[in-house]
Amino acid sequence: MTHRLFEEKHHASIYQRYRFVPPEEIRDIILQYLERKKVQPHALAVDLGCGTGQNSRLMAPHFQEVVGIDISECQLEEARAVAGFNNITYRCLNVKGTAEELPFPDGSVDLLTAASAAHWFDQQRFLLEAGRVLKPCGCMALLGFADNFRLHYGSCGDRLTDIYEEFKKVLLPYTSTKVAVANTKLQELYAAIPFPDKERIECIPLKQQISVRNIVGFMESFSMYQAFQRAEPDAATALRQRTLDRFLKEMGVTSPDTLMEVTLEYFCVLASKPE
Repeated sequence: MTHRLFEEKHHASIYQRYRFVPPEEIRDIILQYLERKKVQPHALAVDLGCGTGQNSRLMAPHFQEVVGIDISECQLEEARAVAGFNNITYRCLNVKGTAEELPFPDGSVDLLTAASAAHWFDQQRFLLEAGRVLKPCGCMALLGFADNFRLHYGSCGDRLTDIYEEFKKVLLPYTSTKVAVANTKLQELYAAIPFPDKERIECIPLKQQISVRNIVGFMESFSMYQAFQRAEPDAATALRQRTLDRFLKEMGVTSPDTLMEVTLEYFCVLASKPE
């Protein structure tokens, strides 16, 4: 089943502006794993659920060709608007879905990636399709972050984190069960991967300076916030503004461009198809 939650133009714009780019450390972990499992050349990487292309662009310098796939044409319009990556092609598969019926021949893909997307996939169908399209010794890399954010500013970090948690609590009625899959760091999907050669790196820490404006924009990009906004637009807008105001008041500042620090943990599931 394809989950169609990120297709509106406004949401795509927010996603491009505010979502975190996967850290270079994860890119290096993925590429080093691929180098250990498969000899050069690395011709084709396919980025599933690519959204606005953050992960596709991260991989582009290391492959002859990168294909980013998503069901949202609005997301892909944002991706295509970023210049300077001539070896990336973006494809919209809005009928068959993205991960379960891929438009690639058997044994043609060197690396299959999905950044903050694999929890939406039909697990069994995706794994069958991954086994079909990957070359012998080709790899899959499924990455994301668990929802264990901590916010820091002076001595009020705990209270800022509480405000973030309270924001999420309001959204619980609109939260897909698939979000819980991501928060397990894809434990069940990892267990179901049929390849013997696999590993799951559960804690890749990231610290990042981010403005109050941008952390609230990031929260606005959540699928559950967008669902809330569709159902109750006035209440969603009020929640967003109230959260921004509470952050500023707790920090004792007036500018939404004031920086705070966010810490979070990425994870990465890696697997290599047998030769």
